[in-house]
Amino acid sequence: MISFKGAHYPKSVILYALYFYLRFGVSYRDLEEIMAERGVAVAHATLNRWVEKYAGAIADEARRRKMPTGQSWRMDETYIKVKGKWTYLYRAVDKALLHKSCVGFTRLIQCGN
Repeated sequence: MISFKGAHYPKSVILYALYFYLRFGVSYRDLEEIMAERGVAVAHATLNRWVEKYAGAIADEARRRKMPTGQSWRMDETYIKVKGKWTYLYRAVDKALLHKSCVGFTRLIQCGN
């Protein structure tokens, strides 16, 4: 488990900043602006220290929690209505059933009538 002991900011703020940096690859100065827009005043140098300190630990934790998957997957797709809007629903199931739960992905699309 990643320890945030001694951090001057809440764990949720640090993880939020790390998510933006690692997921979208924004610069530290852009990330500083993003955090300021969300009401968190943090310097770009602090963001750099967070990435240096926690990014490796987050990657290790993700690798540790990663579950094995099979080589073959079964896919299903359909349209469903969510709050009055047509939505495309994807469902993927591991053929070897190593994942007993199914993952659903949705995206809004324009439906031709």
